[in-house]
Amino acid sequence: MANRANNAIVGQSGGPTAVINASLAGVFESCKRRGAGKVYGMMHGVAGLLERRVCLLDEKLTCALDIELLKRTPSSYLGSCRYKLPDWHDPEGEAVYRQLFDILAELEIGYFFYIGGNDSMDTIGKLADYGRHVGSGIRFMGVPKTIDNDLMVTDHTPGYGSAAKYIGVVMKELIRDATVYGTKYVTIVEIMGRNAGWLTAAAALARAEDCEGVDMICLPEIPFNVDRFVEKVARMQAKKPSIVIAVSEGVKLEDGRYVCELADDVHAVDAFGHKALTGTARFLANTVARRLDTKTRCIELSTLQRCAGHLTSRTDITEAYQVGGAAVKAAFEGHTGEMVAIKRVSNAPYQTTTELHPISEVANLEKKVPLEWINADHTDMMPEFLAYAMPLIQAELTPIYVEGLPHHIYLPEPEWPARD
Repeated sequence: MANRANNAIVGQSGGPTAVINASLAGVFESCKRRGAGKVYGMMHGVAGLLERRVCLLDEKLTCALDIELLKRTPSSYLGSCRYKLPDWHDPEGEAVYRQLFDILAELEIGYFFYIGGNDSMDTIGKLADYGRHVGSGIRFMGVPKTIDNDLMVTDHTPGYGSAAKYIGVVMKELIRDATVYGTKYVTIVEIMGRNAGWLTAAAALARAEDCEGVDMICLPEIPFNVDRFVEKVARMQAKKPSIVIAVSEGVKLEDGRYVCELADDVHAVDAFGHKALTGTARFLANTVARRLDTKTRCIELSTLQRCAGHLTSRTDITEAYQVGGAAVKAAFEGHTGEMVAIKRVSNAPYQTTTELHPISEVANLEKKVPLEWINADHTDMMPEFLAYAMPLIQAELTPIYVEGLPHHIYLPEPEWPARD
């Protein structure tokens, strides 16, 4: 292969996870093993690439310790973005693609890898389509990640297992704390999840022989009714004074509005038209406090659930590394416009493999929690969900501690590409 098409570039996009950097490590090491020339990193995804903000990973990841630190460092080492590529069929939109492909040609890129979720796969699909349109030889591959676990065709997404582990751990600890006084109290915990309740469902993992578990789980897959919610809380509190509830930030009313929109807060919209969701737990806690004679507390896990590197699942970090390597293998074998997916082979013992799917089967689609995995009262998860989720949270990869704190690897400043 000519050297001009032998360099690779990789970017990270969308919300970070605790293991997205393990996928980056998998892409980098696999590229080097397969004889790639230079491996570049996009600083802040495609948005940064348009500004020629890239770094040479060969100069940043120079030893085995760098790779180990990268695997154990949460969030996106290269930075992220939420940038929506325009339609290349539009003349103004095509100018953006010409600019991108000119930069890729300048860097002599033959392989393009994007680590991200739904919107990132949309980016890969558009770039691959335009590449075919102009006869480009660049191979574009999607590497899955998202704590939301809402990507189609893959059994689960890297990032979900660690976030689920964090939620299970935190809910156990909150339940213990909530019961110490023996007085009437309602604790409502808001968990990420716009339209799919996979993360909130993970609160069910807290139930065990040493923990009674959460009292109610509210998922966006089930239409939400505020009055019925308050009635359920009243019935539960008549039997036990302290109630702990896990609620998805994206629970919706029957008319399609998010519950958080009932509050007076202003909700911004990102480049993809997604409303910023926050305040669901606060609204529900205030509503319960007004209608029932009880104290309430609202807790938003917010970004904590996606950056808790100290609670990373070893299963998750291993699979994140593997999908990065699988994407490189596919690209070097001639594939483009596809995403690597995880296929579960068995639960006992837990075994998986990887497979490839066209981006068209993934982009702009969402995988929801199966309704049959939710109990009839819409308050808890069925055993089928626990059998699905439990293998994903197994084992730990302890951070490398220095002076009592986890040690991370990071890029202090974006860089511009070197020019010959």
